[in-house]
Amino acid sequence: MAEIHSAAASDIAGHEYLAFKLGAEEYGIDILKVQEIRGYEAVTRIANAPDFIKGVINLRGIIIPVVDMRIKFNLGSPVYDQFTVVIILNIAGRIVGMVVDSVSDVTTLTADQVKPAPEMGTAFSSDYMIGLGTIDERMLILVNIDKLMSSPEMGLIEQLAA
Repeated sequence: MAEIHSAAASDIAGHEYLAFKLGAEEYGIDILKVQEIRGYEAVTRIANAPDFIKGVINLRGIIIPVVDMRIKFNLGSPVYDQFTVVIILNIAGRIVGMVVDSVSDVTTLTADQVKPAPEMGTAFSSDYMIGLGTIDERMLILVNIDKLMSSPEMGLIEQLAA
């Protein structure tokens, strides 16, 4: 079992992660999935869409869905202020926007800084966690954004081949 975790940690380590905040927690996603970061702007609501899908925006002629991760992860009522940003992701060729509280930096994690994801039954399913990155006193919850966005409950992207 430890070999599996260390193999996973070495796969995760050495990658660059974009750190962003949702509520009081800091998350990290693979920087290679990020196309751009934009300030939050009004979205066009789509009737009967789930609450966490804020709507769509026109990104230079491409209409893309925008997901509010604070609503998706049940982190209270979202506040839209000058720090609120939309991370534009390119996942399997599909462009998706993700609203977060703020972004902080891009960091590279070594194998020693990546710990396996614990099993926990919280609002955030650990199925989408690939590990925990520790940098001094800071902890990044590393999210498998491909798996999260292609999950059946999100319904945004067809299931990716495993």
